[in-house]
Amino acid sequence: MPSPPVTEPMPPPQAAALTEFARTCKAAVRAVALYPGTHPAIQASLARVVASAGRLTGDADVTLEVHPNAIVIDARTAARPDPAIAELAALLHERLIGALRVGRGAGVDDWLALLLLLSRAPEDLALEGGIAKAWTATGRGRFEIREIDYAEVLRERAGGESADWSGIIAHCLEGGAAQLDEGMLASMIDTFGDATRLTAFIDTLHATGARGGVSMGARAAALLQILERTLDAAGNRGHQETERILDTVAHAACQLTPDMMLALVAGARSTGATEERTLTGIVTRMGDHGIAAFVANSVVAEHGATERLAQAFQVLVPDADNQERLLGLAKGEAARSPLGDDSGFEDLWQSAAGMLTSYSDRNFVSEDYGRELSGARTQALEVDRVSDDPPDRVHAWLATVADTAVRQLDVTLILDLLRIETDATHWRGIASVAVAEVERRTTLGEIADALRLTEAISADPGMLDALAGGLLVRHIVTYLRKADENDVEPLNRLCHAIGPRIAKPLAEALAIEENNRAVRRLRELLLGFGAAGRQSVEQLKTSPNPAVRRMAIDLLRIFGGREALPELASMLDDADPQVQRESIRAIVQIGTNEAYAVLERALVAGSTSRETVLQELVSLRDDKALPLLCYVLKHTAPRGTLVDVHKQIIEAIGSLNTHPESTRTLKEVLYRGEWWAPSRTAALRSAAATALRRIGSVDTRAVLEEAAARGSRGVRSAARAQLALGAPRERARS
Repeated sequence: MPSPPVTEPMPPPQAAALTEFARTCKAAVRAVALYPGTHPAIQASLARVVASAGRLTGDADVTLEVHPNAIVIDARTAARPDPAIAELAALLHERLIGALRVGRGAGVDDWLALLLLLSRAPEDLALEGGIAKAWTATGRGRFEIREIDYAEVLRERAGGESADWSGIIAHCLEGGAAQLDEGMLASMIDTFGDATRLTAFIDTLHATGARGGVSMGARAAALLQILERTLDAAGNRGHQETERILDTVAHAACQLTPDMMLALVAGARSTGATEERTLTGIVTRMGDHGIAAFVANSVVAEHGATERLAQAFQVLVPDADNQERLLGLAKGEAARSPLGDDSGFEDLWQSAAGMLTSYSDRNFVSEDYGRELSGARTQALEVDRVSDDPPDRVHAWLATVADTAVRQLDVTLILDLLRIETDATHWRGIASVAVAEVERRTTLGEIADALRLTEAISADPGMLDALAGGLLVRHIVTYLRKADENDVEPLNRLCHAIGPRIAKPLAEALAIEENNRAVRRLRELLLGFGAAGRQSVEQLKTSPNPAVRRMAIDLLRIFGGREALPELASMLDDADPQVQRESIRAIVQIGTNEAYAVLERALVAGSTSRETVLQELVSLRDDKALPLLCYVLKHTAPRGTLVDVHKQIIEAIGSLNTHPESTRTLKEVLYRGEWWAPSRTAALRSAAATALRRIGSVDTRAVLEEAAARGSRGVRSAARAQLALGAPRERARS
């Protein structure tokens, strides 16, 4: 991995701003790649990127000069760079961004357009002509991208030589290394004799091969051929020139990726004895420190050991006794990198070292099969050279290894293993793989395959619990947002195959979902579970999240019937006022005598929900609320604390629209009285007369006039006092 450029250190505030920007930018790229455009995670990530970019730019545009593992601003780098800076630099460098000018006025839409490009694979961008061309096509100008031109870089480093390095590489990738002329070979001798230029040459080889879709093996074969031709030409200048080139190549080999190293080894073994001897000489010249640097560079770049690095390490250091010693040297190299400052470096290195020393494919690949695998590449090259098969046959062969065919083979293999495995422990191990595969298939929209796998593991409740409690529900919601109506039914069958255990996670997802299409489909899906679905929804009423409890109320109302009343009644005293209001509305909408009795008990019992019940019944402005209020007035006696309840109900009835039942009830209250409680009787009669006047209908005025003329003294007094005030203005206007 190339070292950061030698620059002056940044001021601490600028380094902190760059670190924050790198972290938010990386997170935003992940969010854009994982979520649809309307997801809240993307909006939040964009807001953080805009804010951090604003702190980085300040009052002027900022140009980020991109190196493979560092970002430079005005010839300055962070004194102790955070790993996030190196990760962002690697992401930009992989997409061949040499410099990025960030405009101080860049908004959310500008950043979204750029992040969408950065989330794409480098190969896809290369097929469209590079990221600079793709950015120009967006029509936005808040950013300026300067793309790396490796051919131009090499021409500059070659001191003005006439050789076109890009052309040389393209020529060699096509197998034309034997036709390099003297001028090209002279430039290659100079390039292979300088470690810096050789590293750049290898980077160019990778970039050119990636653009053309050339495999890693073909790139390694081209590099070996160029090296052999260069060594032959250097031999004419003397033995010292050959030794110098071999030493330089050995020094630069520590910068190779594990894939390239393995490809070089395989290419040397399959091509010929000369190339293999050359590679053996290079590995010998690398020495312990060179191999240790190769391992350290790869671990730092990947933040851990990969299988390919483990394979390369086993090839380079087959002796187990030397492996521990070399890993000690590699750890020292890695500790001197920015990764060594990470608090988790020791754990990361222990994990990497364990994989590098214990990795082996001997348990999976026999000696004979391994020998066949080693010779497969040579046979494939021979088949490709002969190429006498008709196109339709070639097309049929290729179809058997296409992504779709391979995925189908994966499903078939898992299903077969589940069917034939008899050992319970081994079967559960395969079933765990099936669980992960169900989640992946749902993400890809391959619901039919996910259903087949789910049905195969349905005999094990633990596996179904793992599906319901994992990431599957998140993938289901994402799928429901964009699926056609015809594609929803297979997903419903998948959920029903998992059973009612998935109803609770679905309801929790529904509580926070914002997409209308997904909300509608989730509701229908939950209703399809029937009584079992309702029982699962009832569990949500104890959720610590008020939004989930409100969603439980709504779902219980939809399930409907008297069966839901006990659950709804238990939520009238919920700590969240909004949950109380939702439960009241749900009970009123049920509208049965049992539902009225529930609210009557809440009004009469003097619980903490009484005020909320009254306020909500009044705010509903619904005809369904009036019979309930009238029912309470008729069937309860105003004693003790119920006196205030009756006053509030009477006032509430007066604030609602006119209704025959409200007029009859208020008339009854107006005439009702107890001689031994004159103050209470007078207060209630006054409240009833006031409510009748506020309603202001023909019927209510007739009740007041009749009471003023024929009622008892207390009744006449209350009625006449309200008639003297006249009709309310708002009622008169209406």
